[in-house]
Amino acid sequence: MKVLIADDDPVTRMLLSSRLRSSDYNVTVVEDGDAAIRALAEDDDIRIVLLDWEMPGASGVDVCRFIRKQQRERYPYVVLVTSRDENEDVVHGLDAGADDYVVKPINAVVLELRLRAACRMLSMQDELMRARDALRIEAMHDALTGLVNRAAICRSLDQEVARGSRSGKPVGVVLLDVDHFKSINDSYGHASGDLVLKAVSDCLKQGVRSYDFVARYGGEEFLLVLPECEWRGAKRVAERAREALEAVRLELPHSVLRVTASFGVSSTAQARSAEAAQLLSAADRALYRAKRRGRNRVEVCSHEDFDRTTPLSGAPALPQTG
Repeated sequence: MKVLIADDDPVTRMLLSSRLRSSDYNVTVVEDGDAAIRALAEDDDIRIVLLDWEMPGASGVDVCRFIRKQQRERYPYVVLVTSRDENEDVVHGLDAGADDYVVKPINAVVLELRLRAACRMLSMQDELMRARDALRIEAMHDALTGLVNRAAICRSLDQEVARGSRSGKPVGVVLLDVDHFKSINDSYGHASGDLVLKAVSDCLKQGVRSYDFVARYGGEEFLLVLPECEWRGAKRVAERAREALEAVRLELPHSVLRVTASFGVSSTAQARSAEAAQLLSAADRALYRAKRRGRNRVEVCSHEDFDRTTPLSGAPALPQTG
């Protein structure tokens, strides 16, 4: 645990730092409040702060206020070290953002107990943050394939379209749907359908750049968001993925299952003012044409596909049905 000691008295600094280092704390020592503020601004790993109340420059209370205004994600536990023990002074210090206080002359046993309490509280906070981060990741990912889910990819698409609009660089979209997926589930069972979805996920992840986005969009549909990619480049990505899927052979107990998919491609290069929803709608229209024209193929959207009034040939909007 990293501890910052701020005290203008050299004897107090020496005694505190020696005791804390003997208890395996990682200690940084400064001589006044201004130096404490600089140290805190430069080092996010400081978790416990021992502050003398009265120091040259910024006081301990001033440093407390600085810490709380920062609103760090990892909470620093602040202990004021003071000769003031009147209730009014204690309330003033705690109100400024201190978590605890010890009174000079410092009792070594009392200080050790206060620091143990601080470590327990910080450990609980770290555990809660880990749990929160795990829930956040779970909420953004598909449990079966490990890809990001629809909500996450839609946020990424919105961000990339906005970034592309500012920079003048295109954004490509590839929407694909596994062919005859309902028949696969009906004929071979849902466990085999899950194997197909995982195989599709693996093929897609292997065929994109590190900064591209791959998502399970819903059911048997997948979505690629390709920054700085016009329709020709997006089409090449889709063709590579189609060929990779066509080469897949899934070994089942009594048969070998082939996998194909149909692809629709769109890009902001085809409609500079296109929004994310229009890109998806245009790619969906192209995907539906790929289905009508025999499946296992890539179709690029036309300019007309970006017209919101253009019907989807009587077909429902997403999701497709194999």
